[in-house]
This record gives sequence, structure tokens and C-alpha cells, in this order.
Amino acid sequence: MTTARAYAKVNLALVVGRLSSRGRHEVATILQRIDLHDEVTLDAAEELVVEGFPEDTIVREALEALARAAHVEPRWRARIEKRIPVSAGLGGGSADAAAALRLANATLAAPLSADSLHRVAADIGADVPFFLGTGTQLATEDGTELRPIELPLDYHVLLIVPNGVTKDSTGAVYEQFDARAGASGFAERVDALRRSLDAVLTARDLAGLPANDLASSPIARELSAAGAFRADVSGAGPTVYGLFEDVAHATRAASGLGSRGTTFVVRPVGAGDLP
Repeated sequence: MTTARAYAKVNLALVVGRLSSRGRHEVATILQRIDLHDEVTLDAAEELVVEGFPEDTIVREALEALARAAHVEPRWRARIEKRIPVSAGLGGGSADAAAALRLANATLAAPLSADSLHRVAADIGADVPFFLGTGTQLATEDGTELRPIELPLDYHVLLIVPNGVTKDSTGAVYEQFDARAGASGFAERVDALRRSLDAVLTARDLAGLPANDLASSPIARELSAAGAFRADVSGAGPTVYGLFEDVAHATRAASGLGSRGTTFVVRPVGAGDLP
């Protein structure tokens, strides 16, 4: 039996373009792990079993895809211990799938290469390849083309999962984006993202990154008023994050905004922090 942590992520920026030929939108997004995590445990079994989270589909899909690619039977038992809020824009399902892929691939007599495993992951979901790697990444194309980037990590993150918000499906959020012609000016916005990245020298410089194209929230303004130097929605939402210079400020803001939703004070996870 082996266990892996499946860390959540926030999108420090998300620029969205048109629907691609793969049926996914073109994006440019900065993906940053945070130290809120699920745990995925895997061992051998007579048949594929996924336990611990009845709503799971993506871990099962990932293990079935790996078995097909490796030409083996999917004889694993996976157990998911959920801590990451579900359908919150934090990538919990994709993180779980990537953790299961890594663990199961290591059990194979002939494990898939990193490139082959990346291809399996990319077919499952746009965020899954990110969780196979380490460190902060700039994701482009349909979200599966990844480039490591170095950004400051000396800040704390306050997450707020809003009360009373029923999250639209990710597909519905993108449909709303298309309906308002959100892709207009995509190339120019990507250029602006790259320029703002080039200007980042300190954590506070992350404030210059462009806002999320897909979603916004009034809670972001409240986080800014509470001292966050950057606040935005993560992914397709509804989670809103604020970046703070230290844990004391983040904790005070969490206390003051606790009535707005479930709060978590976490820190960014760098490549060196991963097991």
C-alpha cells in the first residue's frame, strides 16, 4: 500500500480564448499548488475499486486509462480521503487523478514514461498534467502545455468558499464566457500576462497579474479591503483567494470574513516542498 498527497491549486491568473479543436478553450494560466490536500492510497486488488468518495469519477477514469495504455488489467484499490472542497475551482479531482496515476504507474512491471503518462493525463482533464509535475507552471494551449516558472512564494493564501453559492458546472461557466464574447482580445491579454510575469520580483508584484477572465466575486474586493495585496477567483470558481504578506494578516482577515464562507489559511507549495 502506498499513499500520496494530492495538493490543491489556485490560478494566480487565468486568460481564456476560443474553443480549440480538442473541444477545450485556449488558455494561459498560472497554476500554483497550495498546502491544502487530499490523500490517495493505492494497493493491489482483484479488480478496480475506488473508495472513500462516492462521487468520484475521475480517479476511476484515470486508472482505467492507465491500464489501457499499459495493456494491463486495472487491478487496483484506491482510497480517497477528501479535504479539498469539491467543485470549488481548486482542482481537487484532477489532483486526486494525478496522484492515483503516479502511484499506479509505479506498480507496473513496465511503467509508462513521463511523456506517455502526460498524454494519458491530458486526455482525462486539462489540469491533470500539471499535478503530475512540480513547482509553479504556466499552462498554455488547452491547458496541458506546461512551462515551469519561478515566482516568489513568501506569502500566505486565504481561501474563502462562499456560503450559499451553487457552482455552475465548469462547462456552463465556459458557455457563459462564450456568450459574452469573452475571447475577444485574447492575444493581447496573453501578452499582458507575460509582461506582468516578467515584472514580478517580489510577492507583492503578483498584484499586477491580470484578473480571472471566467469569474469574478465581490468577496475579492472584501479581501482587498482586509489587506490582501491580490484577490481573485480561482479557476471557474466559486472559491476566492487573497494573498497576504504574513499568516497573522491572513488569519485576521479569515476571522473578519468568516461569515462569508468556509475559510482556509494556507501557503504556496514549491517544488522543494513536495515529497
